[in-house]
Amino acid sequence: MFSWALTFLVVAVIAGLFGLSGVAGVATQIAWALFVIGLILAVIFFVAGRRPPV
Repeated sequence: MFSWALTFLVVAVIAGLFGLSGVAGVATQIAWALFVIGLILAVIFFVAGRRPPV
């Protein structure tokens, strides 16, 4: 997830440099969404992995 978020962030920066503000905005939103989803999943897996076996 984080690698995809970083990829879309790079695409957004490059699009912003070329003046493609629409593409940059969409890529930034996708990068932000992927980052948040990845962060939430990381926390869930971290908490779930800490449970003692039943």
